[in-house]
This record gives sequence, C-alpha cells and structure tokens, in this order.
Amino acid sequence: MIGFLGEYEATLDTKGRFLLPAGFKKQLPQEANTQFVLNRGFEKCLTLYPIQSWEPIFSTISKLNDFDPKVREFRRYFLNGATQVELDSAGRLLLPKSLSEHAGLEKDIVLVSAVNKIEIWDKGKYTQFFETFTPQSFSDLANEVMNKTSN
Repeated sequence: MIGFLGEYEATLDTKGRFLLPAGFKKQLPQEANTQFVLNRGFEKCLTLYPIQSWEPIFSTISKLNDFDPKVREFRRYFLNGATQVELDSAGRLLLPKSLSEHAGLEKDIVLVSAVNKIEIWDKGKYTQFFETFTPQSFSDLANEVMNKTSN
C-alpha cells in the first residue's frame, strides 16, 4: 500500500504545470509508474491518486448498483473531471484548466499528504483553512473521529 507523509509548496508555471516534490517522489514505491489520476477533492482542492491507489477505488465504484439513483449521482460527482495524468521527462504534472479553476489554483500551491493520495490546494485557501481551526476544535474532531475507529 502506498502511504504519503508531508506537506510541500510548489508553483504552477504559465502552462499549469508543477514539479512533483522530491519528498513525495521518494515515497512512491520503486515499481510505481509515473501515472496518476487527478480528481476534484471533497473540499475546494484537487486529489492526486497514484494509479495503484486509484484502481481499487474505481473497482469499488464500478461494482455499485447502477439502479440506485444515489449511486449514479455519486458516480457523476466523484468521477466528474477525473483525468489520468503522467509525469513528464522533467518530473512535472500538467493540471487541466477545468480542474485548476475548480480548486482556484493560480500560482502558489501546497501539496499535502492524505494517506494514499495527495491533496493539491491553493496556498492562500490552505492557510486560511488552518487559521479558522482552533486547537479545541481539532481536539474535539480528533476525539470524535478516532473514537469511531476504536470501537
């Protein structure tokens, strides 16, 4: 299983490309290829899945009941804009314009580990997200979420 740790800043060039940080490259398994799936995140960010992380998710989604309207709605929303991308020879990834616009990415971005995937945020929005989060609200959230896993 792929797992990422870390937070890295990067800059988009005029064509919408960025250099995948070496810190994340080192965390990819040696046998991992350079292909990823880029998708809209649940918040106003993008999610970058190494192809090995994407395939089991896509397999699960493919097996859902197509007769259920909620399944169809979820698929449309979740897969909307999902795009396969590949590192170029310089180690850069190109962000499709529609996905960049969705996340409000213009120049300065932050790449953040999210277990088996990487979130891509506009630097200003990412900073703002944490400025509104207090230590107490984080403690309450941690208590609520972590207690669900220990039952």
